[in-house]
This record gives sequence, C-alpha cells and structure tokens, in this order.
Amino acid sequence: MSAIHLRPYCDADEAAAIELWHRTWQQAYPQINFAARLAWWRERWRKELVPNASIVVAEQDGALTGFVTIDGDGYLDQLVVDPACWGSDAARLLLDEAKRLSPAGVTLLVNRDNARAIRFYERNGFAHAGSDVNPTSGRPVLKMEWKP
Repeated sequence: MSAIHLRPYCDADEAAAIELWHRTWQQAYPQINFAARLAWWRERWRKELVPNASIVVAEQDGALTGFVTIDGDGYLDQLVVDPACWGSDAARLLLDEAKRLSPAGVTLLVNRDNARAIRFYERNGFAHAGSDVNPTSGRPVLKMEWKP
C-alpha cells in the first residue's frame, strides 16, 4: 500500500464520500439501516456540511479512504475512515489536519457507546466535556474537546 495523501475535498468526491460514510457507519452500527438514511445524509452533506465546513479527504492508492469535516467554530462533525483502514494512520492524520485548521480548539460529539472512537480521541488529546443526546438519532453522546 502506498502512503496516505491528504487533500481538500472537491465536488467530484461527493459520491465516494457518501458511499464511504454509508459503509463505515453501517459497519460500526450494523443494527441500524443506514441505506434508509442515504437521502437524508446526501441532503445534509450538500446543504450543511459542504457549504459550511472545511472538508479534507484522505486517499490511498487512488481511492478515497477517509474524510474529516470541521467548521469555522472548530466543530468536527464527521471523521470517517474506511473500515479496511481502521488502525492505520488515516484517522490520526485527518484529525491532525482538523487541529491545524482550527488551532484554537476542536469540539465534537461522539456516540457514548462508541468506545473505539472515544479511546481514539482520548489518545489524541481530547478531554470529556459533558454529555448530550443526538437530536437526530436520540442516542446519548459524549462531548469531547481538544485545546492546544
């Protein structure tokens, strides 16, 4: 495998990014039908994330293997990495890029039952900063933040 390359998102990445989001979340939560959420996600991607966030994609061997979205307030909405690349440097590189784009700090919400993601954020300098409920899914979430 070749090295992971980061670059800014472009419109031509949309289909691959949405497919990657679907596949990754389906693997993380197999009990949820993410195929039924694709139209909602596509609309959210186009109307909320693309216009309001910096999006950086990770590529390896010519394929999109991950992406991160971070808005101007330092809110990281999505960090998605192909399950085949879990355990690689892709997530850390994307998270480091989000920190670079938001040097004053980064906040995020993570599903409270996603222990793997919580451990990843803790290893990368994030602290627990409260809890909430995801308004879309109703799932309990943990607020985490990174401060330089």
